Amino acid sequence: MPWFVFIGHDGPNGPAGRKQHRPAHLERLEALAREDRIRHAGPLLDNAGEPRGSLIVFEAPDLASAENFAAGDPYVREGIFETHEVIETLAVLPN
Repeated sequence: MPWFVFIGHDGPNGPAGRKQHRPAHLERLEALAREDRIRHAGPLLDNAGEPRGSLIVFEAPDLASAENFAAGDPYVREGIFETHEVIETLAVLPN
């Protein structure tokens, strides 16, 4: 199954919205983790060490499925992420 990178960049409502919607965001990620389909998930940090977005590397059957997963994320649905993108990647290392 291919790997995808989901990058979300917080908008102005990021700090307040993250706290409110974090449980639902994590619940969604934990479903993939139980299937061993997440390689990395965590916040992007600004220079002060505060979250300013998220980076998630996960497996999905295809780009459309990966985009649908990202679109259903609470941070996307609730406008925490001002922008987000999903990109297919090729794992070279570790092999």
